[in-house]
Amino acid sequence: MNKMLFRLVISQFKLFFREPGVVFWSFGFPVLMAWILGIAFANKGEIERNIAVVAENPEEVYLVPEWLLNKTGTASTKYSRESGLEWKVGENHGEQAHFRFLVMSEDAAILALKRGQIALWIEGSPERDLRFRFDPNNTDARLTYLLLESAFRKQKSLNRKTEVLPLTTIGIRYVDFLIPGLMAISIMNACLWGIGWNLIELRIKKLLRRMVATPLKKSVFLLSHGLNRMFISAAELLLLYVFAHFFFDITIQGSLLALSLIFLSGYSAFAGIAVLISSRAENTQSGNGLINSVTLPM
Repeated sequence: MNKMLFRLVISQFKLFFREPGVVFWSFGFPVLMAWILGIAFANKGEIERNIAVVAENPEEVYLVPEWLLNKTGTASTKYSRESGLEWKVGENHGEQAHFRFLVMSEDAAILALKRGQIALWIEGSPERDLRFRFDPNNTDARLTYLLLESAFRKQKSLNRKTEVLPLTTIGIRYVDFLIPGLMAISIMNACLWGIGWNLIELRIKKLLRRMVATPLKKSVFLLSHGLNRMFISAAELLLLYVFAHFFFDITIQGSLLALSLIFLSGYSAFAGIAVLISSRAENTQSGNGLINSVTLPM
């Protein structure tokens, strides 16, 4: 029995190493991803944090406020209308911070926050201390606030207690960015796993060769898979939106036609990638690796 077990284990090893693609996706792909992600996220240096400075007077939108120059201790010559005011603090590696202040109106600040161009905005004047406006649920905004407040206190430019005004406006909350991201991931998984994996299994089981011998057109066959997953994906997105609407009070802002076109274009793009992956995969192991190589970076 022991000899039989030993021979079976050896035969399984031989079958495994006989497929170069399986060996690569089992041993080479994890090392390759560790190398790529390590380079991408390591040694990035200090992140530049963009901060909006909301001007109370509309005539001063394109002028750096005097109170900001006093609090940062920088000269007005370092300010430009295009790039804003740059401020670097800290000498040690763990204490360094890099800020860029952009003077704009409140409406422009809200739009920049929705687009992810800034993490928070500040309001102030010579008569009172600063007011910080950000979403407390956004970890990046909270970190930026803590770093900025610490930098101001080291400059001894905060005479009073700072005021934090949480942003709860619909459209600029953290969950308003989370739900669309989950919808995009749902579309990607529906295409790559729903279409790509099914086609891979049909190729491995030699069922596609049998279908070629039938009067069935290739375009009709692919279209059936695409429409099937598209209807299922649309139902998933609708269910997710209904839940987010009643639980998080999320609404669709903008044109429904534009949203439908975005859905169709994104679905078509991922469906094309799924067909490409299924045509290159030789077995389930390599197919699994190819799909993960596409989904993991995203």
